[in-house]
Amino acid sequence: MSEFLKKLEKYAELAVKVGVNIQKGQTLVINTTLDAAEFVRLVVKKAYETGAFNVIVNWTDDIVSRTKYDLAPDEAFLEYPVWRAKEMDDLASNGAAFMSIISSSPDLLKGVNPERIANFQKAAGKALANYRKAAQSDKVSWTVIAAASKDWAAKVFPDEPSDNQVNKLWEAIFKAVRVDVENPVEAWKKHDETLHEKVHYLNEKRYKKLHYTALGTDLTIELPEKHLWVGAGSVNVKGFEFMANMPTEEVFTVPLKTGVNGTVASTKPLSYGGNIIDRFSVTFENGKIVNVKAEEGEEILKRLVETDEGSHYLGEVALVPFNSPISESNVLFFNTLFDENASNHLAIGSAYAFCLEGGKQMSSEELAQNGLNESITHVDFMIGSDKMDIDGITADGKTEAIFRAGNWAF
Repeated sequence: MSEFLKKLEKYAELAVKVGVNIQKGQTLVINTTLDAAEFVRLVVKKAYETGAFNVIVNWTDDIVSRTKYDLAPDEAFLEYPVWRAKEMDDLASNGAAFMSIISSSPDLLKGVNPERIANFQKAAGKALANYRKAAQSDKVSWTVIAAASKDWAAKVFPDEPSDNQVNKLWEAIFKAVRVDVENPVEAWKKHDETLHEKVHYLNEKRYKKLHYTALGTDLTIELPEKHLWVGAGSVNVKGFEFMANMPTEEVFTVPLKTGVNGTVASTKPLSYGGNIIDRFSVTFENGKIVNVKAEEGEEILKRLVETDEGSHYLGEVALVPFNSPISESNVLFFNTLFDENASNHLAIGSAYAFCLEGGKQMSSEELAQNGLNESITHVDFMIGSDKMDIDGITADGKTEAIFRAGNWAF
C-alpha cells in the first residue's frame, strides 16, 4: 500500500472514530460530492467495520450544481426538497450521526446572480431548521471534514504544477487534521485536553465583555451571564463524544445578542455560497449589523446579512492563536473549515445552545431570554492577526489581557 493510501485510511478511521464516533448499531449519513468518492468509500468501509448499522451517502456533483444555477428558472431556488428535509429530521430523531465531506471549489458559483444564491440559502435554511437545532444543541453527533479536489487544489496552490496540486492539498489536509503522525486518534485526545485547559481558565474567569483591537478593528462584545466556553470535543444527548469540526484549534462561546458594538475588519477571505468575499468590515450597534463594506463580494455579504432577522446579529465568538498549526503552515485554504482555525473569528447568525448553562434543554424562547441569537444561517468569518489584542473585562470593570499580538496572554 502506498504512503498516500495509508494516510487516507488513517484519515477515514479518524473521521469515523473521533469525528462522529460511530457507535455499534448506529446509522451514519454522509453528505458529500463526487470529487471525494475514493475517500468516501474508505469512510463507508471503516464505518461498517466499526459497527455501523447503515451508511447513507447523499451525493452531489459540482458541475450539475453549477449547471442548475446557470440554467434553471428563478423559481427553482425558492424551494428545498421537502422529502430531503423530512429525511434529515427523521434520521436525527432516530439517533443517526452526520458527516459532511466538503471539497467544492471556492469559486464554484462565481458570476452567478447573488439573488439566486441568497434565495436557495434561505430555502435550505428554513427547511433544515429542525435539523440545525438538533445539531446546535448536541442532540446528534456530527462532523465536517474535507477532501481534496482538482478545482479546489488549483485555487489553493496556483503556482504548483497542475499534476501535483491535488497531492499538495491532500498533504496540507493530512497535516491540519494530524493524520501525518503515528497515532492520529491518540493525538486528537491530547489536542482536546490542551484546548480544554484554555476553556477551563475562561470559564473560571466569567468575563462580562471582550474588547478587540487591531488594524481596522475596535469591537466590544458582551457575553451572556450564563455563557460557557467550549473547545474541541462535544458530547451528544446520549453521552457520546464527537468532534464537530476536523481540524479545530478554537475555543468558543456565544455573544449577548444585543451586546456587540463597534467595527471589525476581516483578515482572510470568506468562501460563502460558491463565492469569495474579501477585505471587508462589519459595524455593529447594540448587537445589530448596521453597515458592511467589502472590496470583493460586497453584494453577496449584504445578502447574507439580509437572510433573516437573526442574520443581522452574531452567534459565535471564537479564539484561535496566531501561532497555531494551520496559521503557521502559511496555506490559505479559501475554505472556512480550515481558515477559521488559523484565526480568531466570529459567526453571523445562530448561536450554539450548548454554549449556555442548561442551554441544551432550553426552548427557543428560553434561549432568546438568555440573550442567544436564532437564525437559519451560521457563517464564520476570520478577524485574527498577529496585531490583534483582546482584553477580558470582568463584572466589576477590571481589564485583563487574553490575547497580545495575536496569541494567548495567559
